[in-house]
Amino acid sequence: MAVRNSIVGIDSPGALQGALAGAQYIAGEELATAGYLSLALGKPLLLEGAPGVGKTEAAKAIGAVLGRRVVRLQCFEGIDASAALYEWNYPRQMLAIRQAGEEYVNIYADHFLLERPMLEVLRNPDSTVLLIDEVDRSDHEFEAFLLEFLSDFQISIPETGTVRATARPVVILTSNRTRELHEALRRRCVYHWIDYPGAELEAQIVMARASTVARKTADAVVAAVRQLREQPLVKPPGVAETIEWSEAATLLNSQGAPWPEAFRRAIGVALKDHDDLEFIRPHLDSILQGVAA
Repeated sequence: MAVRNSIVGIDSPGALQGALAGAQYIAGEELATAGYLSLALGKPLLLEGAPGVGKTEAAKAIGAVLGRRVVRLQCFEGIDASAALYEWNYPRQMLAIRQAGEEYVNIYADHFLLERPMLEVLRNPDSTVLLIDEVDRSDHEFEAFLLEFLSDFQISIPETGTVRATARPVVILTSNRTRELHEALRRRCVYHWIDYPGAELEAQIVMARASTVARKTADAVVAAVRQLREQPLVKPPGVAETIEWSEAATLLNSQGAPWPEAFRRAIGVALKDHDDLEFIRPHLDSILQGVAA
């Protein structure tokens, strides 16, 4: 398969960064560079980072920039090839056999095949982006299966033959790093670690995604969230929680709740674990001191 040099005018990291901003995803220079190289070199993009830093949203934004549908394969413990590739619709096959009687019926015709994400992308490489989400939740056997798929971009269906992609698909993998991925998988990818954004960048993200939030409020909630992340929490708030907390507090304030009481009342939008809420309540007043009126 030929290596792509550019896709829909994305001819530099800066061009991708600008296009992502247009899709309301504020990406730093390093992420934009990794994304551009993945597209230009025709290699999968592996995004690692803590939960909530925007890995999945980055994949969705890249899909939006390319004008492609994101096909998501959510990994889980015990996932196997059938969940990723295809399955035969056995009830429909049996019904067709019964209805056919003594007549011949091809039970391996295409309309009996249930496409799963990988097969769907192989058949539609120019209109889709394959998102293999939280690959670290799968086991080593599935990871080995991925190695073969990412090398050849083809699968063999014993009953019908081999399906090959007509062009190299755009593939993005995400990992929360709950376990180490195999080195062979990493070698096949362009790698980028997504950390929590700096204060200025996170405030820009809030402003881009939450049109009702004032810049002064965005700066204050970002400062509060950064303090929350320094605490020993089970589930620290991610960027999505920063945006939602800003929106929720702004809504309550518009209905008469004063600052910072609006943020205090909306804390369940930022922290979503009972132990975390109980731990942080005695410290919440000091954390919210910077929330401007």
